[in-house]
Amino acid sequence: MSHSGHSHAQGHGHAHEAGHAHGHAHGHSHAQRGDGAWRRLSLSLVLVCVYMVAEVVGGILSNSLALLADAGHMLSDAGALGLALFAMWFARRPASARHTFGYQRAEILAALANAATLIAIATFIFVEAYTRLFDPHPVEGRMMLVVAAGGLVVNLLGLWILHGGRDATLNMRGAWLHTLTDALGSLQAIVAGALIVWFGWTWVDAVASLLIGLLVVYSAWSLMRESVAVLMESAPHSIDVDDVRARLASLPGCTGVYDLHVWTITSGLVALSAHCAAARPSSEAFRELRHGLEHDFGIHHVTIQFDPPDEPPLGQSRCI
Repeated sequence: MSHSGHSHAQGHGHAHEAGHAHGHAHGHSHAQRGDGAWRRLSLSLVLVCVYMVAEVVGGILSNSLALLADAGHMLSDAGALGLALFAMWFARRPASARHTFGYQRAEILAALANAATLIAIATFIFVEAYTRLFDPHPVEGRMMLVVAAGGLVVNLLGLWILHGGRDATLNMRGAWLHTLTDALGSLQAIVAGALIVWFGWTWVDAVASLLIGLLVVYSAWSLMRESVAVLMESAPHSIDVDDVRARLASLPGCTGVYDLHVWTITSGLVALSAHCAAARPSSEAFRELRHGLEHDFGIHHVTIQFDPPDEPPLGQSRCI
């Protein structure tokens, strides 16, 4: 038993040394990425807030539910962007004795809140659109057309601003999805406005609203699914855990890999913990293993306990 504990201390020492050599560079790049995302989100928030007011005014004056639905979606955009900015600021707080990973999960919670907000707004749109299908209201098509066209321009500009950083974090992807569905909503409102102007089909306003609601639900579902997967500490979809186990088993003298866990702490930061039945590897062998995990699987945080190769760890079974 004491031998197993001694192996753990030695193995963890190697892991800490290798992780420290990597940690500074990774933290520096993460900070640079965060600064770029902050600027993109801030500029997008200003654009959304300015045109959201224009859509509300235009929707009221033209009596268009599609415009008001799009304005409601832009309101959710503003809330999502503001929440994302707050989460990014909060996530930068240093780790403490109680929160040893820091507050980086705040970004995932913000993404989940954004998804829930999208679904709530879509529900409201569905109810209102259903009512108007059976009781069409007169709509000022020309004003609707002009306001929706302006909204499309603003959303396309927002997409361009966010595009470069959309894959940086789940939060940034959520903001990009919000803006994309808004752009599609504006496009639908333009088509509806044109049909009202040319043919007088006021019921098209309600149909466009239903389509906008479906777009909102589609974007919210994928964001919610990914957020919940992170909170449930599922292995990332891009990583084959069996391949990771095989890589660990390739260490010299390794006879088994037990209690292997791969999970996401926050967007872009994947962690691994495992027991290896092997003598403590050399510093060179461990550095090569850590480099392979980082380069081939994107795993940046590695903790491995090395146990005597002739017996499994106490309390652990010989499986993942």
